[in-house]
Amino acid sequence: MIIGVPKEIKNNENRVALTPSGVVEMKKHGHEVYVQATAGLGSGFSDEEFQSAGATILPTIEDVYAIAEMIIKVKEPIEYEYDLIKEDQLLFTYFHFASYEPLTKAMIESKAVCLAYETVEKGRSLPLLVPMSEVAGRMSIQEGAKYLEKPEQGRGILLGGVPGVKPAKVLVLGGGVVGTQAAKMAAGMGADVTIMDISLDRLRYLDDVMAANVKTMMSSEYNIRQEIKTADLIVGAVLIPGAKAPHLVTRDMLKEMRPGTVLVDVAVDQGGCIETCKPTTHNEPTFIIDDVVHYCVANMPGAVPYTSTLALTNATLPYAIELANKGWKKACNENPQLKPGLNVVKGDVVYKAVAEAFDLPYVAVEQYLQEEVEA
Repeated sequence: MIIGVPKEIKNNENRVALTPSGVVEMKKHGHEVYVQATAGLGSGFSDEEFQSAGATILPTIEDVYAIAEMIIKVKEPIEYEYDLIKEDQLLFTYFHFASYEPLTKAMIESKAVCLAYETVEKGRSLPLLVPMSEVAGRMSIQEGAKYLEKPEQGRGILLGGVPGVKPAKVLVLGGGVVGTQAAKMAAGMGADVTIMDISLDRLRYLDDVMAANVKTMMSSEYNIRQEIKTADLIVGAVLIPGAKAPHLVTRDMLKEMRPGTVLVDVAVDQGGCIETCKPTTHNEPTFIIDDVVHYCVANMPGAVPYTSTLALTNATLPYAIELANKGWKKACNENPQLKPGLNVVKGDVVYKAVAEAFDLPYVAVEQYLQEEVEA
């Protein structure tokens, strides 16, 4: 198969979807790999390294899309890329369709095959979302601590405090991968941490494994309203696979927070679990509403591209090789983990949560996979 790796063009997105090591593995299986010039520079990989691994370097993004049967990316295509995508072309990347209708409709019109990292499932986990959730969870505290500083219009409080001065209070909404990593990081920095979830079993687990300065609490609107009154940093870490995140912190709750409180919404690329959060960029990461600092960067891991690229490609490469070896239909028929990754196929929405998000017609993915079985 012909594999294309375009350079990411989203604001400050420095990750790359395939490393030179990944190119070597693809070549072992007989595939051709075309990489856009300078695609890996942001992550520390030169064109020469890709060439040494066996890739062909192409000068433009148009060249990569034109030649490739499968495009491997990191972030969803942006508007400039829509017209470059070909009918029947396989796109393997993060899409987060449920949070952005124009992207969904553009991919429907392209009649491409869109297989989303974030909805590939392994048991009850999302193996291609986990590594970036780990990075984003840890970064949420790193960035939150920064924006609590007075020059950034935060409360002017040191996350871990000092002897004789209490540490900051951190509230983490959601006890999944992001929330667990955020709580772990905040605890390590010495903060007073509370983590909320709706699963009592999950809270029991977290209570067992977390440090002594992490408390668990059942998530409810009442409890959230009580906790936000004294929280210094609030991290939104709630995810519903493939669907829009629910609003746990609503507009009216900002009035109950202290001036300079910092909100970090890690779920912003799935619509956000903080109602007032809208996607921002690394160039302009924050905005202020009611004296509350909002940090809502939609590609947080893009700020640490070396770590993020290696973490992501460690997870995605085996699936990418399987798709290249077998083609998407056979791979999805034979690997039940890949099947739920299909979101849009040849003009049809085949992932129910995406169809429901925009009231679009839904077609069961089995309709397409059955064709492969019958063939």
